[in-house]
Amino acid sequence: MSSRFAGLIAAPFTPFHADGSLNLARIPDQAAALRDSRVGGAFVCGTTGESASLTQTERKAVAEAWMAAAGPLKIIVHAGHTSAAEACELAAHAATIGAAGVAVTAPYYFRPTGPAELVEYLAEVASAAPSLPFYYYDIPSTTGVLMPTADVLRRAIKRIPNFAGVKFSNPDLLSLQECIQLEGGKYEAMFGVDEYLLAAVVLGATGAVGSTYNYAAPTYHRMLDALRAGDLDAARRHQFASAQLVRALIDFGGLRAGKAIMAMIGLDCGPVRTPLRKMTPDDDAKLFDRLKGLDIFSAPLREPKK
Repeated sequence: MSSRFAGLIAAPFTPFHADGSLNLARIPDQAAALRDSRVGGAFVCGTTGESASLTQTERKAVAEAWMAAAGPLKIIVHAGHTSAAEACELAAHAATIGAAGVAVTAPYYFRPTGPAELVEYLAEVASAAPSLPFYYYDIPSTTGVLMPTADVLRRAIKRIPNFAGVKFSNPDLLSLQECIQLEGGKYEAMFGVDEYLLAAVVLGATGAVGSTYNYAAPTYHRMLDALRAGDLDAARRHQFASAQLVRALIDFGGLRAGKAIMAMIGLDCGPVRTPLRKMTPDDDAKLFDRLKGLDIFSAPLREPKK
């Protein structure tokens, strides 16, 4: 399999001020933390980046700020949108600023009913950035578009000249295997379910995009090192630590809990935007108590202010 984006790629949080406005000045610190954690790139303005809650102008500004701060980090820009025209504009902008790749979700309001319709939409957007590797971002939990991913890829290969693969944020490991093995492993399948990464790597995934790599990359590096050394028991222990982290995130509300952890490691990215619910001081304290025993973070957790 091609490995243009091998290793860990973080899906960064979009930083906001307390009033909900963009805090672009925080992005250089986020980028530096990723570099220090041996993360190879950033997948910006995706689900973790709250892209659906950003304006078109804000999404461009965030992408530009990441490009300016990236250094050696490879930047993939998510350009998905319910409007093909808006998605095309974002994809073209990603090419203009020199991004390393562009990814697009299925439209999630007027949804395609089958692979043929979806690929026509993807092809329209991909044509706006023909110089960039183009990825289908498969995340049925948020788009509601659930169809055999390999079928989408087979059509996309024939229809999209710059098609490079899939960002696979989907727990269906059967479908993942089909994508990995497609045409002898010619296309990338960047795995996007952090708590299953060990299984995905064993099945052949070479790259991974995830939100927990923002603050817990060390445990995934240890897991991958153990796997390469043949110590499967150690690799499983590190993966289970990730599973405990993800269980806590689920219990405390996902994105808002992830942003709370960023503050606990000294990289406060502000609150989530509505309609997501902000963490309360009591929520922060309970989350800290839940996580303080896990030795997985890139920096020591700081107890939240009460």
